Amino acid sequence: MVKISVLQHAPAAHLPQRPGDPTPTSRNLDPLMHPFARARERMRALNAAKMERMFAKPFVAGLEGHVDAVETMARKPESLDMVASGSWDGGLILHDISRRTRVLHVDGAHQGKVSGVCFADSDRLLSCGVDRNVKLWNIRSSSDDDQNEAGPSSGQKPLSVFPGKTAFNSIDHHRSDPLFATASNIVQVWDETKSAPISNLTFPTSTETISAVRFNLSESSVLASIGSDRTFTLYDIRTGKAERRVVMQMRSNSLAWSPTFPTLLLLASEDHNLYTFDIRALKTPSQIYKAHVAAVMSCDWSPTGTELVSGGWDRTIRIWKEGVGTAPEVYHTKRMQRVTSTIYTADARYVLSGSDDGNVRIWKAHASEKLGIVTARERAAIEYRDTLKERWKMDAQVGKVSRSRHIPKPVYKAAQLKRTMLEARQVKEERRRKHTRAGETKPKAERKKVVVAEQT
Repeated sequence: MVKISVLQHAPAAHLPQRPGDPTPTSRNLDPLMHPFARARERMRALNAAKMERMFAKPFVAGLEGHVDAVETMARKPESLDMVASGSWDGGLILHDISRRTRVLHVDGAHQGKVSGVCFADSDRLLSCGVDRNVKLWNIRSSSDDDQNEAGPSSGQKPLSVFPGKTAFNSIDHHRSDPLFATASNIVQVWDETKSAPISNLTFPTSTETISAVRFNLSESSVLASIGSDRTFTLYDIRTGKAERRVVMQMRSNSLAWSPTFPTLLLLASEDHNLYTFDIRALKTPSQIYKAHVAAVMSCDWSPTGTELVSGGWDRTIRIWKEGVGTAPEVYHTKRMQRVTSTIYTADARYVLSGSDDGNVRIWKAHASEKLGIVTARERAAIEYRDTLKERWKMDAQVGKVSRSRHIPKPVYKAAQLKRTMLEARQVKEERRRKHTRAGETKPKAERKKVVVAEQT
């Protein structure tokens, strides 16, 4: 009689604990038993990076309706799918993103272009234009009814009209009070119940044209504006005057307050860069974002505060990680012209852009993200691939694949030319410093060149 020893394993150790779970794998973690473990893991990381680029198809849909450039957009508070847009043709449209339809369409809301749009509350919409009028619209009747694709036409009448003396460039509503601020040659604060502004906020020495104005999301009595004389100014509506003012090297085109860090302000500048400023220390920007090759026309934070989007004169949209000033995600299409407005949806999953060709486009905030239902097994695989890419991002091949982006040829050539010009400027500064008496010229940090003067 022969005695045979056998290894017995419990079948439960090799089966999923719950339906839908991945099958458990047995691993020997002794590195001597797996001499090629790092090589296998690196290859998986490289394949994960390649798969991300293969499935990076960010464009979702285009929303039509405008016949001229889309100048401004605003998302409805406490809503995931409602966004309003204003155009140079004077039209005003309220889009339903999920259905891709027009809930409200006012064909001739303003004479001339609509320069600013914001929501007063969930039922009312404010718009301003170069026709020197601010108009308050009711959107409840439109959103409650099941409208067809066209929606209400130009027969819609505003609830009230607030006449001004000069053309308006921007508008923003107070977070809780029935107040709103407008930007023209001065910053004015209005009460919804009165037809005239209740206060004028202007810096004593200011001769600018205010191009944008925004209320702080946390301390809603604090107001920020940017002007054509390269300044951005902070106001306090309680005191009724400008508190601080910064003069920069180049003019800013757009501004946005961070939704998670109340003192952080984002500026889109004419010098192809974006800047974040902490308003407690305005002498230098806290971060510079460099990738655009033309003026940056619009910017917006994601509701999570971890990402931001910008649209530029170079016909591209860039999505940045907060605090990382280079290598953003690049979105573009053949037909998209200069991007004049960009905005995140309230769930931070999509980005909307308005451009010169009159289209509002919907993009995925993460280019390779799968739309629709993701099973537990797919989610586990996605998280595993993301972990691999993060672990191996310093590898030459994995990093190159992860960073590679296809951009239009004119943008690529412009980036090459810009790089050459910046390198030539740097060489010139080095030579000047080399042939100057020691100690007379010291290299200046890039951040310290941005702000020319600070006034209080």
